[in-house]
Amino acid sequence: MKKAIIIRATSGIGKSLAEVLLREGYMAGVTGRREELFQSLQLHDAKRIVFKKMDVRDLSTVESECNELVSQIGGLDLLIISAGIGEENKNLNFDTENNVIRTNIQGFTLIANWALRYFKEQGHGHLVNISSIAGIRGNGNAPSYNATKAYQINYLEGLRINVKESGSSITVTDVRPGFVDTAMAKGEGLFWVAPVHKAAEQIYAAIKQKKEVVYITKRWRLIALLLRIIPFSILKRL
Repeated sequence: MKKAIIIRATSGIGKSLAEVLLREGYMAGVTGRREELFQSLQLHDAKRIVFKKMDVRDLSTVESECNELVSQIGGLDLLIISAGIGEENKNLNFDTENNVIRTNIQGFTLIANWALRYFKEQGHGHLVNISSIAGIRGNGNAPSYNATKAYQINYLEGLRINVKESGSSITVTDVRPGFVDTAMAKGEGLFWVAPVHKAAEQIYAAIKQKKEVVYITKRWRLIALLLRIIPFSILKRL
């Protein structure tokens, strides 16, 4: 039986991925800040899931909590980080920006670093992170969100290079969603909003195929291309 940990699986994409993995026969360790939300998971087999309360911003406890989860589920083949947050912050309140940074950079880096060291020691494993298409360019309404997602994209690329140089059998997957129907999808005029269950199914398909980079849904690859080439003079008016 394969073993997986999903960081923040009590809502959104993480929750749907946990349900997919349970359906597919995984033993799952899941985390979240609110234990009551764990009860809403559609459990196919309650004996194959372990919950641990975790706040990724508490850097002093995250590694020990991950190690405890690994011990409880009996190993680790797949780790999914779905703990990103984002806030509209046009007024540039620093507390808001810092909260995003603590979660999307510090918490993310600690968990990704821990996972790669664990997988290197055992010689195999699969790290998946839910970044965002937002990481391709800046955003005046949510500067820290786009910037921290850009950090994640580049950090994962660095980990991929690191793994290849070490010769380990480890896969690093960067999942870049567009708009998905979760609490993270904010603002007016949203388009191509994917149902969360559809996003989870496509992510799981990418995991099985061991893809390095995947856009969710697939049509967002076109938007990613346009974002890379669009001049700043146009971007700032969007």
